[in-house]
Amino acid sequence: MSTMNQVVRQLQAQRRQSEQQLEKLNLAIRALTSMEGPSASGGTRRKPHFSAAARERIAAAQRARWAKLKAAQRN
Repeated sequence: MSTMNQVVRQLQAQRRQSEQQLEKLNLAIRALTSMEGPSASGGTRRKPHFSAAARERIAAAQRARWAKLKAAQRN
């Protein structure tokens, strides 16, 4: 029986080593895929480009929202 126990212990030790190696490989894979950036997760996202007129409309709408908020705070 002692030889059987030794074999079991050796197999368990090998399994632990294999699990450690697998974890190291998983960490390496995660590190490499995170370095690739957004393309690794399905594509790149581009920043939207607005015309000058569109930017002015957005700014005017934001100024109106702020004015409305400030007016409500005064009352």
